Amino acid sequence: MSKIFFQHEIKSFLRTAGAGKGIAIKVIMGILILYLFLNVVALGFFMDKLLEEIFPNEDLITSFCKLILYYFLFDLLWRFQLQELPTLQVQPYLHLRIKKNTIVRYLSLASLLSAFNLWPVILFLPFIFKVIWVDAGHATALIFVLSILALTIFNNYFSLFIKRKANLNGWIYIGFALLLVLLTTADFSWHLYSIRNLSFAFFGGLLHQHYLVLLPIILAVLIFFINFTYLKNNLYLEELSSKKTAYKSSTDIPFFNRFGKVGDLVSNEIKLILRNKRSRSAIIMTGAFLFYGLIFYTNKSYGEGMKLFCGTFMTGLFIINYGQFMFSWQGSHFDGILISKITFRDFLKAKFLLFTTVSTLAFLLTLPYVYFGWHVIFVHLMMYLWNIGVNTVIVLFFANRNYKRVDLSKGASFNWEGVGATQLLMGFPILLAPFIIYWPSVWFGHADVGLILLGLTGIIFVLTRSYWITQLEADFEQKKYTIAEGFRNK
Repeated sequence: MSKIFFQHEIKSFLRTAGAGKGIAIKVIMGILILYLFLNVVALGFFMDKLLEEIFPNEDLITSFCKLILYYFLFDLLWRFQLQELPTLQVQPYLHLRIKKNTIVRYLSLASLLSAFNLWPVILFLPFIFKVIWVDAGHATALIFVLSILALTIFNNYFSLFIKRKANLNGWIYIGFALLLVLLTTADFSWHLYSIRNLSFAFFGGLLHQHYLVLLPIILAVLIFFINFTYLKNNLYLEELSSKKTAYKSSTDIPFFNRFGKVGDLVSNEIKLILRNKRSRSAIIMTGAFLFYGLIFYTNKSYGEGMKLFCGTFMTGLFIINYGQFMFSWQGSHFDGILISKITFRDFLKAKFLLFTTVSTLAFLLTLPYVYFGWHVIFVHLMMYLWNIGVNTVIVLFFANRNYKRVDLSKGASFNWEGVGATQLLMGFPILLAPFIIYWPSVWFGHADVGLILLGLTGIIFVLTRSYWITQLEADFEQKKYTIAEGFRNK
């Protein structure tokens, strides 16, 4: 039956209207993945030499054991962001005499075909057979191979399980991503514990206590059955979601009730963001970039200009990342917006309110950076004002020139849908404008004056927001039919 499912998926792909474009993209992606594989193969074969240079005072096997857990932690982080869920349009099969276990088994086993499951094999196995096989014996080498494979399977099904749970509740997606970032930050920057020591405690123990291999095997089997059971119990959920619920809509966010119709639009857009893969990635990136300062503020070699860069991205990444595809997020129902009772002025006000709310939350979450000095918070404040004032206007100005729709159901990894010249052009004013104002003050020895000018400019734009909304509305009226026509082209 799995063979039939696979044949049906191939036929479905080849018979779609965009099959030629899809094949071209997959060929390009295949070339890129092949290049990455070659690099990983080279890294695997020369890992012993690299470890000798990086850790000259440590035994090769010891340094290797200390690094394995780091890999699987970052592997989980990358899977969480990039690995796609295995898909199968199950609705045509539900009324047939096909057991649910058969469908679920296919979906579960299909996920093992991910390229992520091949990385650790070609990265670690050359070292295991070159070094551990020779120095620690054949049995120990095989135990290491089993452990690597078991942890790979665990990461595969654990990341898929979290992603499926996040499809129902977007906060799970955000919370888990932040948890992974916190775990790595607590080691690299805060030094609360050492992942290296934890890694050596287990993999170093495998050298003499082979029975420890049962731990990753048990975890792999356990997460497989958890994922299998969850998928079986929710097999109908994604395709048959027409059930009516008696509870109040989750889009009714009390905070936005005070803004009336504009608040309702913002609540609906938050629902759109949290329930769809592509838009949800904008929130995840915003959360991840809140830790950006730990990279630059802990390194004294970076100058004051880097604080400006960090402040812009940490408090305004959502405006930039999510805003670059405005109004493509509503591309699938844009015609409905045009003929609805919603005025475009309210539509724009909702965008400004959404940007301001998320940017404000981002700024508040950066306040712990006061640890590096009050001047860091001052920079963040000025760039926050610049973002909610100037960058919001820039983003919405270019939104009127974006005619490419975005498929919300697709992931963000290696997805160029909706990307065009508009995003490239928008990057110039967003990245260069603050530095044009800031650098002259630096040359005259008054960097803080430049920051204050940026903040004041942002305040002026906020106070004159009604004027900018009027201008953007007039600009939209000239281009709305071109935008709508572009969104209709799939």
